[in-house]
Amino acid sequence: MATQIFLIQGDIIAQDTDVIVNAANITLLGGGGVDGAIHKAAGPGLLQECSMIGGCATGEAVITKGYNLKAKRVIHTVGPIWRGGYGDEAESLASCYRNALRLAVSNGLKTISLPALSVGQYGFPIDQATPIAVATVMEFLADDPPVSEIRFVCFTLNIATVYEQELQRRGIQYTKK
Repeated sequence: MATQIFLIQGDIIAQDTDVIVNAANITLLGGGGVDGAIHKAAGPGLLQECSMIGGCATGEAVITKGYNLKAKRVIHTVGPIWRGGYGDEAESLASCYRNALRLAVSNGLKTISLPALSVGQYGFPIDQATPIAVATVMEFLADDPPVSEIRFVCFTLNIATVYEQELQRRGIQYTKK
């Protein structure tokens, strides 16, 4: 199955895909940025379900219902906090993407929206995070999983521009929305 790649500058909450990936914190109880916005838009059911899960370690991923979101499901993954590159941040970030994608496929979800994990409040430099994100996703797709669509959803123009440059540098065919 050929997977379509999309680059979108916009809000991940607005994506009408099977699943959106949340840049969660270890408690899974909401917070700032993408995490807080997803919890607010999904409604109280998401917080209730997340509180029953009991947290998530950095690099790992868990799945919940989407509640009031357009997406049927939410995959919560905890990205690494940037510590100058000396705390295995690159591998932890790659693990976030790998584990989120594996969880999506194991749950039969074929259209996936991904944010730029760890580049906001966690301070991972966008120019270092983007190659990791794109490479990890493309390595996952090389095994031809049953995924019809990947959306890289970038909240700001700056982040979208860096993603576009990385996709072009790697010669990856994508559609800009």
